[in-house]
Amino acid sequence: MPTSLQATKSICTALALFALTTSAVAQEKAQENVITREVKGKSGQDIRIAVFTTVRPDCGSGPLPTIRLVRPPEHGNVVVKKGQLNATNIKQCLALQVPALVAIYRSAAGFEGSDSAILEIKSASGVAQLQRYTITVSAAGGGQKI
Repeated sequence: MPTSLQATKSICTALALFALTTSAVAQEKAQENVITREVKGKSGQDIRIAVFTTVRPDCGSGPLPTIRLVRPPEHGNVVVKKGQLNATNIKQCLALQVPALVAIYRSAAGFEGSDSAILEIKSASGVAQLQRYTITVSAAGGGQKI
C-alpha cells in the first residue's frame, strides 16, 4: 500500500541521496567511504530512516535504486516499503509526485539506546554508495506520571 509523504526538511535531505558518487572500486575501502546519518525515535515504533527516489530534470520519476542491507541492526530490524513522494519546491520542480522506497527501522520491544545499520544504495547506472544509519532509540513513554 503506497504511503503519501509530506515534503519536509528530512525529505529534501533524502533527495540528495541520488548524487551517488562512490564507485564500485571504492567499496573495497568501505569504512573510508561510508556516509553516516543519524536518526532518533521511540522504542518499538517505526522510525523512518531514509527515503529513496529518482527525480529527473523534467521533474518526472526515474528508475528506483536497489537497496541492500549490508549490516543489519543488532537490536531491531530494517524493512523497505514502497510509497509515493509528494514534494514542492525541490530545485526546479515546483510540485512533484514520484514513486519512492522508504527504509524503516523498528527496535526490539523495550530496547533503549543506540543501534546502527549499513545500507548499500545502487543507482540504475550501477553506482553504489554505503550509508551507515545510527539510530538513537528512547523509551516509548506515552503515559503521564502521577
